[in-house]
Amino acid sequence: QAIQAINGYTNMSAEEFTNMVFQKIDVNNDGELTLEEFINGVEKDEDLMELITKSFDLSNVLKVIQNG
Repeated sequence: QAIQAINGYTNMSAEEFTNMVFQKIDVNNDGELTLEEFINGVEKDEDLMELITKSFDLSNVLKVIQNG
């Protein structure tokens, strides 16, 4: 939920968000992500790469706090 809020994905539930991520990068559809699947999936998906990058950039957190 925190990652969603920081990055503006507040229009879906945490479960829907997680399902969206899994659909994009769970290559073998086993419902689990290996480290290799995660890394490859994020590297291949520009939106997820941006999402992860923003999540580790605390300047976005400060902007959210400042803007209420």
